[in-house]
Amino acid sequence: MTLTDQQRSSEHTTFVIQRTYPASPQRVFHAWADGEAKRNWFGPPELPVGAYTMDFREGGREHMSIDMPDGGTYSFDAHYHDIVPGQRIVYTYDMHHNQQRISVSVATIEFQPAGEGTKLTVTEQGVYLDGLDTSAQREHGTNALMDALGTYVQSKQDDA
Repeated sequence: MTLTDQQRSSEHTTFVIQRTYPASPQRVFHAWADGEAKRNWFGPPELPVGAYTMDFREGGREHMSIDMPDGGTYSFDAHYHDIVPGQRIVYTYDMHHNQQRISVSVATIEFQPAGEGTKLTVTEQGVYLDGLDTSAQREHGTNALMDALGTYVQSKQDDA
């Protein structure tokens, strides 16, 4: 799809999502930091992951592609800027649909002790491009991911 200058747009928003999980900050942080663990909860469970790589360090990158039933592909490409083990992760990421950039975001993930559990705060500042993605869709998807993270860390808690 080729857009004219009149069809170009950008929507800027910030949203914050908070969850409290019955697992330690270290366990919740590990679910973000370990590629094998993250593959278990990050992304729609009903869709196959086409490719996944993770280099979790400051300056490192993460890539995931999801193959859609209609033959299209969504991809997530992140760059890690700040990592404080057990406390904070800051990264930027692009989302593409069929090689076309649909958004660029900065995400901050904060982990705080909450009794014997963890209070997780996700703050995302994004620009959604040319009407191909919206902040409402991204916030909905991020909420679903945080639910999946909760299920994952709870299942690992049960294994401990």
